[in-house]
Amino acid sequence: HGDVSAKFCSRRSADALRPLPPRLQSPDVFATDNRISIWSSGDLGNAGLNGEYHGEPRLLCDIQHNGDVMDMQFLDQERIVVASSTGTVTIFRHHQNNQTLSANHRWEKAHYHVDQDTSCGGAACTGVVCSNPEIVTVGEDGRINLFRADQKDAVRTIDNADSSTLHAVTFLRTTEILTVNSIGQLKIWDLRHQRNEPSQIFSLAGDRVPLHCVDRHPNQQHIVATGGQDGMLSIWDIRQGTMPVSLLNAHEAESKGPSNLALNISRNRTFTTSQGNLF
Repeated sequence: HGDVSAKFCSRRSADALRPLPPRLQSPDVFATDNRISIWSSGDLGNAGLNGEYHGEPRLLCDIQHNGDVMDMQFLDQERIVVASSTGTVTIFRHHQNNQTLSANHRWEKAHYHVDQDTSCGGAACTGVVCSNPEIVTVGEDGRINLFRADQKDAVRTIDNADSSTLHAVTFLRTTEILTVNSIGQLKIWDLRHQRNEPSQIFSLAGDRVPLHCVDRHPNQQHIVATGGQDGMLSIWDIRQGTMPVSLLNAHEAESKGPSNLALNISRNRTFTTSQGNLF
């Protein structure tokens, strides 16, 4: 792939890129506020001489969503998993033949504070990651859920995974996940083990600044990046010690707000977003 840069203006809180077959060149961009929207990014062949993309995204279809969208990820070419501020996790299907969206499956109040049956007891589902057919979610209730797209109930739930809010989750390996929390900790969980405790815990030194996002290097699985509320990008080598090996001042503190902070490591490049900007 050539170097292509683009500016993306978020409608509010989250975005995701559809996984593409090798022959397809221009991905659809998925953006939302309290609606789920499918966008076409247009022809990437319009990139200028300096690599900047000048095309305008085009709305293909959208659907109402209950609650704020906290996170989302494509499960496959047609299905999108969405995390809600109500604690519900929903799989939406994109019908490409007639460009419509429909709710395919829903886990009501996958995250909750006191009682799952209480009408107002939902806790925000703050993060979701997919490895088809498996789906892992985390929330402000400190709970971790493992779902399968073809099953009605959770495969596994770790009710007291964390005493603080879990902000994000990603896969380290097929059977291991990484979570980050509101007191500056990065934790590794081995899903092969039935014990409800992390296999490793990493922490920021000094003040316990909340970590809001996490991703691993695609080729070097021991290299992990996290984004903090203070605007710092931390690089971790999980083979060495329990503290980051590098700190980068990626954004200007929390005045820009952590709600739109996300990062993605692609090959040897790291992209961070804050307030809807893609770099």
